[in-house]
Amino acid sequence: MTTYGSKRTVVGAHYGLRDWLAQRVTAVLMALFTVVLLVQVLLPGPLGYDRWAGIFAQQWMKFLTFVLIISLAYHAWVGVRDIWMDYVKPVGLRLALQVFSLVWLLGCAGWAVQVLWRM
Repeated sequence: MTTYGSKRTVVGAHYGLRDWLAQRVTAVLMALFTVVLLVQVLLPGPLGYDRWAGIFAQQWMKFLTFVLIISLAYHAWVGVRDIWMDYVKPVGLRLALQVFSLVWLLGCAGWAVQVLWRM
């Protein structure tokens, strides 16, 4: 069997470069958010509920946190999906795990956004 050229057997969904890039971009966004949050927390003054509420009450911080939530959910989805695709061979079980993971991540992201906009 030839494994090269135009007659080779092709398998997989070919997410490769797109997912690799998505993982890096979302990781950078999460790292930048962490730096911004650390700067906010390390500013002088007592650290308590009022300070946390004040940090997240600002509209620009809500937007950054929303971007973080979406980035984290997508980052986790790509990673977990790849794990299921690589290590779970029965198609039905893999599909069930992927659907469960997607529903779980969407639920967590929705809950996080709801908490964020209540502040």
